[in-house]
Amino acid sequence: MAQENDDFILLGYVDLDGLLRGKYVSREKFQSWQKSTGTFCSAVLGWDMRDELYDNAHSGWFNGFPDDPLRIAEGDGTRLANGRRFYLMEYADGKGAALCPRRLAARVLARGEAMGFQLKAGFEYEFYVFRETPESAKAKGFRNLTPFSPSGSCYSILRTATHENFFSGMLLLAEQLGTPLEALHPEAFPGAMEFALTPAAGLQAADRAVIYKTFAKAWGQQQGLSLCFMAKPISGMSGCGGHTHISLWQGEHCAFFDKSAQDGLTQTARHYIGGLLRYMPELMALYAPTINSFTRLAPGFWAPTGANWGIDNRTCALRVLGDSGKSKRVEVRPPAADANPYLVLAAAHAAGLAGIEEQIEPPEPLAGNGYADTLQAERLFPRSLEEAAARLRGSEMARRWLGDAFVEHFAKSREAEVAAHRAAVSDWELERYFEII
Repeated sequence: MAQENDDFILLGYVDLDGLLRGKYVSREKFQSWQKSTGTFCSAVLGWDMRDELYDNAHSGWFNGFPDDPLRIAEGDGTRLANGRRFYLMEYADGKGAALCPRRLAARVLARGEAMGFQLKAGFEYEFYVFRETPESAKAKGFRNLTPFSPSGSCYSILRTATHENFFSGMLLLAEQLGTPLEALHPEAFPGAMEFALTPAAGLQAADRAVIYKTFAKAWGQQQGLSLCFMAKPISGMSGCGGHTHISLWQGEHCAFFDKSAQDGLTQTARHYIGGLLRYMPELMALYAPTINSFTRLAPGFWAPTGANWGIDNRTCALRVLGDSGKSKRVEVRPPAADANPYLVLAAAHAAGLAGIEEQIEPPEPLAGNGYADTLQAERLFPRSLEEAAARLRGSEMARRWLGDAFVEHFAKSREAEVAAHRAAVSDWELERYFEII
């Protein structure tokens, strides 16, 4: 860790796609922002992850891309390896606050607290590591990339010991950033990895997720490696989940656990599960926000295809686990590693709380293969981002809990992603049609 240096502070805002965007500001400007608010170009809510503008009601040529008021998120920030501090920003009160992912998650958490519940959550991410720089990967057309390991070997101690520098570097980075890990290990395919962040209360869980994921990618590039969090970067291999573990608390008491009840679940937990299941298909655009996300949601690849649940059953959309008040939780498995953690948190918690409000009873938990489960049509997931955006726009529940402005804006942002994909010529099309047709 370099010597502390606070002449400039790095500020970052998490956009709709979960990307950190920001800039260095002088210590004097940072202190001024701390006392009141600062400003940031509204274009960050009007373009996609590649800075392509899309039609929306918030920011564009029609209003000249004005600045929006932003504020520094509470807390002491994160000390970076260069000795400077990094602070998260969020939209201050104003039109942008309705669209800001962090403010949205905070509003859902506040509604839960008004109902008497606090949330704890832990994010775990699967990802692939390649012995490629972004430049070398692009030069290869992102094909035939060299994986970090020559073969898959899930939980392999051989891999962990052989690549000691990589694993120790990832662990040290988490310690330096104040984003503690519970686990880090190789996964089942060449170059596949997974890390699990230690659970935290409320917004802190999503803060840790976006900070560690971003700076881990940067650390990897400094080592000549690419850490890829695409939902499915390689055909024929499993994709990358962004599984989210959630529990509700009332003070020091876990609101999900009752030792004497069936499966150790309280009625509150059952209603929360009921809400998660009922509204999951309507909220899938928040769990699977890219075109690529939907290639992951296929039978036999460790990702669910419909809204079902089971006790410690990894073939289901919801996996309930834990045998005590400390460990009882629901693992929400549909989110991909490419999803925005604030939006995942907002969507899942809103659905669960709606289940409590509406006293939604879940079906019986599934004991067998979730892919063989015959689900009613309304329980099946959308098959594409286009369908998911339409389902979100038509969701009365999403509008009640997330707001009309956010639902309309986010749906438009996904439709813009669909339009960009539709205009592109894929490798599959070229290989299939170029010579023969």
